[in-house]
Amino acid sequence: MNMRTRRIFIGLVALSLIALGPASSAADRQAQDLAGHWEGVIDVPGTKLEVDLDFVRRDDGTWKGDISIPIQGAKDLPLAGIKAEGGEVVFMIGGVPGEPTFKGRMSADGATISGTFIQGGGTFPFELARGENPAAKARRALEGFGEIVAKGLTLLEVPGAAVAVVKDEEVILAEGFGFRDIEKKLPMTADTLLAIGSSTKAFTAFALGTLVDRGQVDWDTPVREYIPWFRLEDTWAGQRLTPRDLVTHRSGLPRHDLVWYNNLTATREDLVRSLAHLEPSADLRAKWQYNNLMFLTAGYLIETMTARSWEEAVRALVFEPLGMTRSNFSVADSRKDEDFALPYGEREDRVVEIPFRDITTIGPAGSINSCVNEMARWVMVHINGGKFGDTEVIGAATLADLHTPYMTTGDVSDRPDITAADYALGWFVDSYRGHRRVHHGGNIDGFSAMVAFFPNDGLGFVVLTNKNGSGLPELLVRTGADRILDLEAVDWIGDAAKRRAEGEEVAKKAEEKKATRRRPGTAPAHKLDKYAGGYHHPGYGSLKVTLESGRLGFVYNGIATPLEHWHFETFSGGKAVTDPVFEDMKLTFRTDANGYVVGVGVPFEGTVDDIYFAKEPDERLSDPAYLGTLLGTYSLASQTVTVALKGDVLTITIPGQPTYELVPEIGGEFSLKEARVVRLRFVEGPKGEVTALEISQPGGVFEYKRVK
Repeated sequence: MNMRTRRIFIGLVALSLIALGPASSAADRQAQDLAGHWEGVIDVPGTKLEVDLDFVRRDDGTWKGDISIPIQGAKDLPLAGIKAEGGEVVFMIGGVPGEPTFKGRMSADGATISGTFIQGGGTFPFELARGENPAAKARRALEGFGEIVAKGLTLLEVPGAAVAVVKDEEVILAEGFGFRDIEKKLPMTADTLLAIGSSTKAFTAFALGTLVDRGQVDWDTPVREYIPWFRLEDTWAGQRLTPRDLVTHRSGLPRHDLVWYNNLTATREDLVRSLAHLEPSADLRAKWQYNNLMFLTAGYLIETMTARSWEEAVRALVFEPLGMTRSNFSVADSRKDEDFALPYGEREDRVVEIPFRDITTIGPAGSINSCVNEMARWVMVHINGGKFGDTEVIGAATLADLHTPYMTTGDVSDRPDITAADYALGWFVDSYRGHRRVHHGGNIDGFSAMVAFFPNDGLGFVVLTNKNGSGLPELLVRTGADRILDLEAVDWIGDAAKRRAEGEEVAKKAEEKKATRRRPGTAPAHKLDKYAGGYHHPGYGSLKVTLESGRLGFVYNGIATPLEHWHFETFSGGKAVTDPVFEDMKLTFRTDANGYVVGVGVPFEGTVDDIYFAKEPDERLSDPAYLGTLLGTYSLASQTVTVALKGDVLTITIPGQPTYELVPEIGGEFSLKEARVVRLRFVEGPKGEVTALEISQPGGVFEYKRVK
């Protein structure tokens, strides 16, 4: 039991012992039926403290039991000294100061127990009534739930869903609905593998928590203590960022998701190193900003501390203790399984199959694939204090820390009975209609997920679907929770369907008006071939602008998108053949004082300025074979300069001055490394031979004829 629970019981007033009369023979018989579930109240000053208890008689005739007090967050506290003889029932709450003891009598019909609760010399009356087994009651509350799921699939146009519901240590529902493959009419099952998306984040935080339990990591020690080369663009923040900051979205960086999205060439280390070049939009810990790259860094930290991959670490620390044998970390592995779901999305108002998205590199933020049968075990460990069966997978105190909010998200709730969510360590936390809820959704191409549990109620849900951007998982969690927690019914799915229809109409009108932002009658400032070439950003990597059949396009992270002139120096992403990610993305090119296209700004991260990609010089300017054709002496009037190679770097020597290194520039030119304002251009003759050297500086342009 944690100290918080101990303090709660120390605060309870206690009861004095009352004499219990002799029990009737009927009561003697009923006492033998103490086994089962009981619910009731302790009548403390100003309130009736609700409790529920469970008793089990062992084979040797002794008893075991537990008590939960939902309002205090106390769950399944062990009972001790349990006796049920002659109608008298006595038991204590184990491990709590003040020897909190229940002494009561069972009614003749065995339906109730009444008596006094004693602690530290004070007394209060209590009353217990035999209740229905919680799991059985919850299962009964879900009768007909499949019809609700079917309604959701139809109204929200979702191909299939898999649902698991857990009550305490029992799975009370695990079932698939709809199709995992529409074309082949293959049914969704409780064993169907689907991507859980960002619900993965809780696994990464959990695995990190197990390292905290082992003393390998401290939540509040700077990351640089573990990864010495770690840097952020904000030097101060980079020196102080901690593992807790990584998994609470408070680094100061916005998402910058396009650094990793579809990036199949960068390693995890590459992406962590890229953080040093990404612009923050807030100070460290000043603002909650969702950031997948920080969870990637948390995963990389796990790799650093365990000397094995994040996948291997999570499998050993989480999957294996929970028996999650089919869960995996790559859609490529899912497709090798006999039961996996295809991904679907909406394209032009139709639900269509879309390609799987490989997000292995960003894995710690979202690459796990699982089924509801196995995810139910993941929920169990969270609602049972870090234990799965008799195995402690994580310490109870660490688990409680994972569930404790550290940042307000700044969200505003649209309902008074559901609070805006705060963020814990890999989990959102809110109050759902008076019940504490911990949850995290997931969305990745073709899939939407929700994992949610009510820790004070011993209740958990997993809903996995094969359509991206769908709100159905959350709606099914709400509907199931309402039924089991006996809350007033709300037509969550019907209401969502109405809002969806209204939203689609608004979106269509907005689409029609997007051209009003375009300035008519403009033209590009350059010939199209001047825009083509490679562009680079130190954090985002390379972007290539292409020119094919008289049309521009661009390629970033392997995604090819055509470009259409929008206005002035801005081009817009057109309809892509295979991947629509950059449709309507605006690229604005920049020109320098020499009239060359030198860069392009792209709104890859909307919370900061456009990401600026500098145009890269012609590759031949770094080609030793080409540089060899430039070597020699050049003369103007009485001055002669010499161009030579120093290793693979071109140099120029001017009499009376030091030797200067030449740096490749845009437009086929070079500049002096020590004075970038001075530009050099080699002049070619009709046969491509170099005939002269132009040196341009603010005072004029000087042409040196080639001597040899």
